[in-house]
Amino acid sequence: MEADHAHEIEKCESGGDGVQPEPATGATREQQQQEEEEEESPGQPWREQLTARGMVAALLIGFVYTVIVMKLILTTGLVPTLNVSVALLAFLAIRGWTGALARLGVASAPFTRQENTVVQTCAVACYTLALGGFGSFLLGLNKRTYELSGVNTPGNVPGSTKEPGIGWMTGFLLAVSFGGLLTLIPLRKVLVIDYKLTYPSGTATAVLINGFHTPQGDKDAKKQLRGFLKYFGISFLWSFFQWFYTGGAICGFAQFPTFGLQAWKQSFFFDFSLTYVGTGMICSHLVNLSTLLGAILSSGVLWPLISKRKGDWYPANIPESSMTSLYGYKSFLCIALIMGDGIYQFVKVLGVTAKSLHDRSKRRRKNRERGKMCTKAALMGEDAAVTDEVDAVAIDDLRLDVSFIRETIPAWLAYTGYALLSIVAVVTIPMMFRQMRWYYVVVAYAFAPVLGFSNSYGTGLTDVNMGYNYGKVALFVFAAWAGRDDGVVAGLVGCGLVKQLVLISADLMHDFKTAHLTLTSPRSMLAAQAVGTAMGCVVSPLTFLLFYRAFDVGDPDGYWKAPYALIYRNMAILGVEGFSALPRHCLSLSAGFFAFALLCNVMRDVLPRRYRSYVALPTAMAVPFLVGASFAIDMVVGSAVVFAWHWINSKEAALLVPAVASGLICGDGLWTFPLSLLSLAKIKPPMCMKFTPRS
Repeated sequence: MEADHAHEIEKCESGGDGVQPEPATGATREQQQQEEEEEESPGQPWREQLTARGMVAALLIGFVYTVIVMKLILTTGLVPTLNVSVALLAFLAIRGWTGALARLGVASAPFTRQENTVVQTCAVACYTLALGGFGSFLLGLNKRTYELSGVNTPGNVPGSTKEPGIGWMTGFLLAVSFGGLLTLIPLRKVLVIDYKLTYPSGTATAVLINGFHTPQGDKDAKKQLRGFLKYFGISFLWSFFQWFYTGGAICGFAQFPTFGLQAWKQSFFFDFSLTYVGTGMICSHLVNLSTLLGAILSSGVLWPLISKRKGDWYPANIPESSMTSLYGYKSFLCIALIMGDGIYQFVKVLGVTAKSLHDRSKRRRKNRERGKMCTKAALMGEDAAVTDEVDAVAIDDLRLDVSFIRETIPAWLAYTGYALLSIVAVVTIPMMFRQMRWYYVVVAYAFAPVLGFSNSYGTGLTDVNMGYNYGKVALFVFAAWAGRDDGVVAGLVGCGLVKQLVLISADLMHDFKTAHLTLTSPRSMLAAQAVGTAMGCVVSPLTFLLFYRAFDVGDPDGYWKAPYALIYRNMAILGVEGFSALPRHCLSLSAGFFAFALLCNVMRDVLPRRYRSYVALPTAMAVPFLVGASFAIDMVVGSAVVFAWHWINSKEAALLVPAVASGLICGDGLWTFPLSLLSLAKIKPPMCMKFTPRS
C-alpha cells in the first residue's frame, strides 16, 4: 500500500525470509582492508562526492522507478521497498560508464562507495516523491473520488474538490517537501553517534554498498546484473505480448479465469502480472499469505454474504460502486483494519521511544559513576586486558565518528532555512487551498520538529517509519477543526503536509546512518537529498498526469483502482461527521475488524517468537478488501517461487532473488510508459481474448 503498511511490508527486501541480501559474502577481508585504507586517508571532500555523472544517473534511475512506483500506487497501493535494486543500478551505471571510458582511453575519476551512496540517495529521494500522495490524499481531492464517496454523504460537500494539475501539484510538493530535510539537522550527531541508533535500513544499505566495492562484491554484482537484465527483458516482452490481446473491455491474459468463471467473478484468478509476482518475491511469506487470507475472507466470504442482504442493509436500486451500497462496506472495513493496525503501531512505537529515552538517561548516570571507578582501577593497573579490548572497539567507532563530524552542517542554516520554508508554506498553501487556513499551516510546522524527532528516534530503534500514521492523526485533527464545509479538503491537505515533514526527516536520518558507515560526508548526503527531492517535485507530477490522462484512474471496477484515494477521503469524512457517515451495520462490522487488528498485533507481541509468524498482518489483509483477490494470488505465486528456489539452491537464491524480482517489477512497470503513449495516441490492440460460458 502506499508505503502505508506494517514493518514486514515496508522492509521485506530479501524475498521470503526478511533478511537483507548480502552481495559480498565472503569478501569481509577485502572490505575491511578497503575500509582501513579509506579511514586512514584524509577523506574525499564532499564536493567531489557530488558528480555530474552521478546526478545524471540518479535522474535516470529516479525516473524509471517513479514510473514503476506510480503504477503500483495507482493499481493496488502496495509498494515494496526497492532500495536494493536502486543501489545495484547506481553501482552498475557508474561502473559501466567508467569502464566504457577506460576502453576508449579516456581518463575518469575513480568510482568510490561515497559516490555510490550519494547516487543511491538522490535516486531514492526522487522516486520517493511519487509516494507523496498521488494515490491517496492528492488524488482524493478530484471529482471522481468525491462522487465515489457519495454526493449525498454528509460532510462530502460540493466544492470540496480540486482536479489534478501540473502547476499546483508541483507547487505543493515544493512547498512541503524540503522542510523535513532541515528539521533534525542540528540533532544528527545526537541520533547517529551519541544515541548510536541502528537505523536498520540505513545500516543494511551501507553494508550493501560497502560490499559492492570489493573484488568479491564486484563479481556478485555482475551476477545480479545478468539476472536483473534477463528477467527485465522477459517481463517487458511479456507485457508487450499481452497488449495485443487487450483490444476491448475485460480482455486479455489479465482476465484469464484460472480457477473457473465463478471464481473469476469474485476476482479469484491469476492475472499474469509479473509486477506483483516480483513484489511477492521481495515481500515476506507472511505478507503474501496475509493478503491471500484477506482476499479469501473478503471476496470469498464477506462480500457474497453482504450481497445477499441487498434491499435490507442497503438499497437494491443503486449500483454496487456507490458508498451507500456494497462498496461502502468494502471501503470502511478496509479502513478499520488499517486504522487498528496503525493506531497500535503508533502507540507501541511511542512507548518504545519513551522507555528507551528513560533507560538511556539511567544508563548515562550509571556510566558516569562506572567511568570514575574504571579510571581509578586503571590508575592502579587493573583490568588491562579488558581496557585494551574496549579501546580497540572505541578506536574503530571513533574513526567512523570523526569522518561523520569532520564536515559540519551549520545549525543556523537549518534554523534559517526552516523558518523561510515555513513562511513560504504559510503563504502559498492557503492560496492553493482556501480551506487550509494559514494558522493550520503554522501549527503543522510548529509541531513538525517534535513529531519528527519522535518518529526518527522510533525509526532508529524499530525501523518502522510512522510518518503515514502521524499524517492520519493530522487528517482527523484538521478535518474536525475545519468543520463540515472545509473539513475534507483541510484534512487531506493537512495530512499530506504533516506526513511529508515527518516522513522525510526520518528518511534523512536513515541516509545519515548510511553516510556514517560508508564514510560519506553528511553535506553531500543532504545535498543529494535536496537535489533528488527537487527532481521528484517535477518528475512525479509529470508521470502522474501522463497516467491520469492515458488511463481510467480511479475506476473501482477497472485496473487502475487507486484504492487509497477513496480510503483517505472517507477518513476525512469520518473526521468531519463521525460514525454517522457509515452505511447500515457497517459500524458494528468495522468495530469488529478494528478489534481484530488490535488482537493480531497483541498476539504478535506476546506470543513466543516461533508462533508469531502464524499471526496475520492486518494491513496486508486490508488491501484485497478494496482491490480484489487477483493480486494476492500473484504475490503468493512469487512467494512459492522464492520458497522453491531456496529449497533447490539457498545460496544462489539469497544472492539473486532481489535482482530477479526487481527485474520482473521494472520490466512490467516500465512497459506502462510506452503503453500510456499508445493510449494517448489512440492506438488500440488488434485482438480481444475473452472467456465466456459455453452456450
